[in-house]
Amino acid sequence: MAAGSAPKAEAGLEEPLKQEQISHTKFSVDDEWNLQQERMYKMHRGHESMHVEMILIFFSTLIVAQIVLVQWRQRHGRSYNLVTLLQMWVVPLYFTIKLYWWRFLSMWGMFSVITSYILFRATRKPLSGRTPRLVYKWFLLIYKLSYAFGVVGYLAIIFTMSGLHLLFKVKARDSMDFGIVSLFYGLYYGIMGRDFAEICSEYMASTIGFYSVSGMPTRSLADSICAVCGQKTIVELGEEGLIEDTYQLSCNHIWERTHILYGQMLDWLRYLVAWQPMVIGIVQGIHYSLGLE
Repeated sequence: MAAGSAPKAEAGLEEPLKQEQISHTKFSVDDEWNLQQERMYKMHRGHESMHVEMILIFFSTLIVAQIVLVQWRQRHGRSYNLVTLLQMWVVPLYFTIKLYWWRFLSMWGMFSVITSYILFRATRKPLSGRTPRLVYKWFLLIYKLSYAFGVVGYLAIIFTMSGLHLLFKVKARDSMDFGIVSLFYGLYYGIMGRDFAEICSEYMASTIGFYSVSGMPTRSLADSICAVCGQKTIVELGEEGLIEDTYQLSCNHIWERTHILYGQMLDWLRYLVAWQPMVIGIVQGIHYSLGLE
């Protein structure tokens, strides 16, 4: 009698286990997230003093790093900009490969290849007469695309927060993800294009003769000549052009350029992309050396 009931008891124990496994596989993403948070809470329970120490180390490192970067930028602005641009170019590559963000990696690769070619053309001596216009058109395209991505991403976030995404039958998570990704693309490539455009402009101005280390330019132009390509301007001053507009500088020289004024608001992205991962790495190194978890 007892021996016969043992298999039934074992079968009765197996059924709840199977049901628990099945119910676990049916958990939603939010439930999985809540379970992970609960496990983390149980793991770190009773470590309040250690957590306070880790927070103090983080904020102290953040303040010191900010002071060092500000002083570096004020005293050696050129080297700071070059190092920051290099890190902004390389740091996302590490995360895209690690997290398998192939879409961003493909766009990053295409941007890097074309921009490298543009930078190569802009640094040649003697400078080709077609290079300035090529540089201008490429970075004008980058500006327009980044501006469009930024606006679309911002509107998508606003629509999601306002509940207007329901009109398009789109889930809130998908709409918010699309908005954040589009906004990041616009900000990232906007500031990258701005920085590379400044480097190309400096090289071309130095090669053409409008800039020198001593501060005395070796060339001067008539008012009707473009200060970038050295050719006659196509669009008259004050007229609206189809692709390019003509602007007059304070020195009465005419220069065909794009509006990249919004790029001044993107300086915070330099720190977020280029220097924040390094600061976090330093903080983690300090935590590891002190045995903090």
